[in-house]
Amino acid sequence: MQSQNEYLRQWKRKFKDYINLLMVRETPPLDRLCEVCKKDGVYKCHGCFNEPLFCTECCRTQHQRHPFHRISQWTGSFFQETSLMKVGLHIHLAHDGTPCPSSTEYSSDLFEWSDTDEHIDHNDYPEGTSIPLVADSDHPATTIVDKSGVHSVSIWYCHCPGALNPDMQLFQAGLFPASFTRPKTAFTFSVLDDFLLDNLECGTSAMNYYSKIRRLTSSIFPLMVPDRYRELMRTARQWRQCKLYKWHGFAHKNDEPKTGDLALFCPACPQPGINLDRSTGTATQPDNTPSWLFTRTLVMDGNFKAEHLHPVNPSDEVSLIDGLAFMVGDERYKSHLAVAQDRVQKSDCNNHHAVNQANASRQKLEATGIGGCACARHGCFVPHSMVDFQKGERQMNMDYALSQALNYNTDGISRAITFYDINCQYNKFLKDRIASSMYLSIPIGMDIIPGIGLWHVHGHQDSCYVRYASNFIHGTGRIDGEIMETLWASLNIISPSARGMGTPHRKEVLDYQMNDSNFMKMIRITKFLCRKFKEAVQGAAESTLSFQNLNETVQPAMVILWEAEEAVAQANRLEDPTAMDIYEVRLEKGKSPTRKQQELRLLEAQNRPDHPATNSPSRRGAATWLATGLTIEESQISLSRDVKRLGRHPTDIQLLTVARLRDKLQTRITSFLEMAPTYLGFAVDGNEQDSPVDTVHNSPDEDYSDLDDDHNPDPDPETHHASIFQPELTILPLPSNLGIVRCNELGLTDLMKEETALREGQANDALHAIRVHLGDKAVIFRNTIRSAKSQASSTRAWTQVRSVEMVVNLNARIYSKCRLQLAKLPDHDLLKKYLPLKKEHLKANAAVADPNARGQRDATLAWFWSINVQGDTSGNDWMTEFYRVNWLRTKALCDRWNEEVILVKHEMQWSVNFFTYKAKQWLSLMDNATYTGLTGHACYAARQCHIYRQLAAHAAESFQKVIPVIQPEVPVVSS
Repeated sequence: MQSQNEYLRQWKRKFKDYINLLMVRETPPLDRLCEVCKKDGVYKCHGCFNEPLFCTECCRTQHQRHPFHRISQWTGSFFQETSLMKVGLHIHLAHDGTPCPSSTEYSSDLFEWSDTDEHIDHNDYPEGTSIPLVADSDHPATTIVDKSGVHSVSIWYCHCPGALNPDMQLFQAGLFPASFTRPKTAFTFSVLDDFLLDNLECGTSAMNYYSKIRRLTSSIFPLMVPDRYRELMRTARQWRQCKLYKWHGFAHKNDEPKTGDLALFCPACPQPGINLDRSTGTATQPDNTPSWLFTRTLVMDGNFKAEHLHPVNPSDEVSLIDGLAFMVGDERYKSHLAVAQDRVQKSDCNNHHAVNQANASRQKLEATGIGGCACARHGCFVPHSMVDFQKGERQMNMDYALSQALNYNTDGISRAITFYDINCQYNKFLKDRIASSMYLSIPIGMDIIPGIGLWHVHGHQDSCYVRYASNFIHGTGRIDGEIMETLWASLNIISPSARGMGTPHRKEVLDYQMNDSNFMKMIRITKFLCRKFKEAVQGAAESTLSFQNLNETVQPAMVILWEAEEAVAQANRLEDPTAMDIYEVRLEKGKSPTRKQQELRLLEAQNRPDHPATNSPSRRGAATWLATGLTIEESQISLSRDVKRLGRHPTDIQLLTVARLRDKLQTRITSFLEMAPTYLGFAVDGNEQDSPVDTVHNSPDEDYSDLDDDHNPDPDPETHHASIFQPELTILPLPSNLGIVRCNELGLTDLMKEETALREGQANDALHAIRVHLGDKAVIFRNTIRSAKSQASSTRAWTQVRSVEMVVNLNARIYSKCRLQLAKLPDHDLLKKYLPLKKEHLKANAAVADPNARGQRDATLAWFWSINVQGDTSGNDWMTEFYRVNWLRTKALCDRWNEEVILVKHEMQWSVNFFTYKAKQWLSLMDNATYTGLTGHACYAARQCHIYRQLAAHAAESFQKVIPVIQPEVPVVSS
């Protein structure tokens, strides 16, 4: 398959040929004959295929059914734009396009136009202009706005007795009149559909769209084209109302729609009476049916991009679908706000005040944004649950939205889960606020389980994660609770153009956009659920295997205890969210000994009467001497790193600093070597060639230098090796460096054991420092870098990060050196406990330092995070705690994946049921229309019934391929 660039290379070779052919189209054929009658051709049609040439008579007759094609007239040297009206084309309404027998003269259709005002001064334009729309008293015309441009068309109305009014005749012909008494302007249905689709997909405003239409009409004098921008906005509102009534079946009914009736909702969410039989409530379900299956899962959020300016004349505004779709009814909502109290509660979590009060101080705004609810699993807006904000995102606004959402098609549903970014505070007194308001209500007996989306929960205190994250809520499956953030993206496309509209107009635009969003979700639900099921099956298999492997290593008694703890926590979470804290590790100070503790233990042991060192003054203080050697060794590692970081061209100050550090280190080494004969039994000179110390300078296998941000990858060798005085390379006469054979010859067995103990403490110290600083790094990222509002604060935060990374790097080197030395010491199995440290362990800071971190719900910790708790659970309380939390979280992950499998299976059936219900609904409307003789209504209902049957059949077929054992029943509806 060729790349796009390859096609462009071919295009460059063919470009001349293409451009020449394009220019040939500017001239008529050599014979210049009419395509139909073969007479002299004069007019070229740009709307017909291949732009054929016509004579005057054929151009008029051929375009009787295509009156909105654009034509050009041959002048002898070029084609000049003209109009079909100038070739004598007339549009006859009624009588199948033939003149009305009751019409005597065309002038009888002329009257004073009143629906528009023209403000075109033709003196501003040259005479003889080619614009075909300049007013001509000899040829009065109606202005028709079409996708192809603005046209002047001669329209003849029917004047037969009982004929429809002119505006209705226009509408019957597919032209939407701009006024109702003496229409001068009309819009084709196709241009209205095109504008609404452009507005949905591209966010095109009415002004920009009409500007495009004017340019299509005249590229050089677009301002001479009549301005019908205001008429386009108004007729588009009327057209939206017509489409919504038509789509939702209210053109077939005499009764008026109720709240939310002009809105689609999610086909895969349980809706009793629609896709869920009311008789199959939870009480009548089989015993193995999960209690959480029939749950309304909602996500709540606000959007501050959808702001609205104060209207110019609010008392004169007209609403067409107030409260009938997604935006709530104005009157009742304002009554609620008038009596609701704006209580400011003290937050015991992080301060979300700035977020909630965004735009609150914008005095020029009637609405600072919108908020509402959507289904959390599929991302469909809930009808009649979207509200305007007046002073930011206040609880009184979201209370009304949630109340409306919980009462929409939830008869028989007794459980709801709500995800809201501040639910830890919002849900505390929710029931009290609802109980105290006459405008708020929730279904009787419905439990509301609060949750926080997995992105927002990381801006809360750590305790909020286990209390409100979806990972730990039964019945949620695998959702993140953040899907509404994606829904705002499409809505934000039209928000700028709706900002200055009238209040009802703006709400209608938002309603239409949200309805389209739900429609696109509906037609894509089959593919979406098939993909989700495949993911769920794989996730359930992997998580189940992981949990089984973990469960097999745990004592059965502990499993019983932990299962009981989990059950109690889930049962009590509604009344006491802190019950969910069982999923957190209750950290205690680690029990692995530090180096100082090991040294203290060895010194205390030396003072006991039975210790060999008590009777051997030469060995007293050996632990302190060895500890001093380990400290010197760590200083050598630190200095070696500093030398490597000098770079190719160090300054004199840098060189002087290193020289002073070397001098200080050499002094310590000299003092250490002077004490060596006391504990080794012989004098040691590290510079002697025949020194008994192993002179091979060992360094860790793993290189952590890339963790230092300012590390020079290719230092100048002369910089580091120009001086012979390099104490950082001195090999200290420690037992691990002398070797096992030499130590045994010198009788230093006890000294090797003491070094082993101190090395264990050194390893624990290094790992502890790594853990602490990785945690610090995560905290800096979460609390400082993300919240940095200026370059200066960001720079300071990154400086902190680099400082922490240097400490982590140093301790990683110390640990690796310690492990290397432990390998040289006998009689221990510590290398099984202290595993090699890899660079990737140090970079996984989010999962390591914060197991609740964003994106880490499937991650596991590196091995050294449990290094404090070696051995089995019976002998170590910390390890028991670690295993308990790990077991609970692994089980929660397994449970959520298995819930996802169950939920998606049922959602597949509910989707098929939804399509089948809609097909039956339209079938009933078709039968009623047929019975009453409304053939047009019957045809449309039959088409809609067929569409929903196709959706049901496609869904059933697709689901059966994914789940062969499930046979979704698609009812066959007879026509």
